[in-house]
Amino acid sequence: MPSRAPILITGGAGYIGSHTYVALLEAGFLPVILDNFSRCKPGVLTRLQAITGQPVVCYGGNVSDVVLVQELLRQHKFGAVIHMAGFKSVGESVAHPLSYVENNIGGMTALLRAMETSSCRTLVFSSSATVYGDPPAAPITEDFPRSHTNPYGMTKLACEDLLSAMRAAAPAWRIGVLRYFNPVGAHASGLIGEDPTGTPNNLMPFVAQVAAGQRAYLSVHGVDYDTPDGTGVRDYIHVQDLAQAHVAAVKALLEGEESFTVNVGTGQGHSVLEVTKAFERASGQAIPYRLAPRRPGDVAQYCADCGLAQKLLGWRAKHSLADMCADTWRWQRDNPNGYDA
Repeated sequence: MPSRAPILITGGAGYIGSHTYVALLEAGFLPVILDNFSRCKPGVLTRLQAITGQPVVCYGGNVSDVVLVQELLRQHKFGAVIHMAGFKSVGESVAHPLSYVENNIGGMTALLRAMETSSCRTLVFSSSATVYGDPPAAPITEDFPRSHTNPYGMTKLACEDLLSAMRAAAPAWRIGVLRYFNPVGAHASGLIGEDPTGTPNNLMPFVAQVAAGQRAYLSVHGVDYDTPDGTGVRDYIHVQDLAQAHVAAVKALLEGEESFTVNVGTGQGHSVLEVTKAFERASGQAIPYRLAPRRPGDVAQYCADCGLAQKLLGWRAKHSLADMCADTWRWQRDNPNGYDA
């Protein structure tokens, strides 16, 4: 499959999708976005055109619309699909589990139905480290037992199992499962980044808003975990490194690599307080915080062993925590109102 292959990105106007769009185009692919803009803003498309210098091909619609996806597959003859049109908040999934089942599992089912009617059987799936539940040790390898501690993790685990069943039923499928750890950061241009609606669900954008004076303080949820400073430890990965992982996965599958499941992280864990201090250094701003109870569904720590991704895909993360904080701060500072600026 030539590098100019068209690639469909479901959820491609979102935080991770937009960075992956840029990385694919820079690698010589022809990315096409499908997004219903329920969790992102159309203003990202103007920014993508500014970064790439090319018009953005984007369709407004839902991945659950089988007829629409079938028509896109017929029209563009995609070499592969990257599926990242999933809801992603642990807390929200605890409060609204049915919405997560309908969107995450229902969307995957509809996409596979549409792909079955086309010649495209190559898929990269945005999974999550939450499929490891509350892991017994760190770093986590891909053969760790899977479980879940929240509905979000349950939907990702169910989608992984469905993809395994599809592969067993029809070996022509080539499927790459990327188990994300914690994406943060922004494009080096400062033109695209994470633009959460309402109160951020993730640490880094919340910290950035505190540094910018948009919020009074950070609530540190849980200070009695079995970690060096008592706060939760996560493996944070720069979104541009994550975007490159998608490019590597697509290339591997189109060049004949068999289906695979790999962790996508840095292999280095950082606590909430470590991230807060690093962001203070990057921004030059004080970040006040208050201690708060643990949140339902959270676990003490996640840290990836990414050796398999390097072996199979030739990929590894390159950005440091300092890079992640600096790029997030640039995005926040230059775009205080996100894409509404």
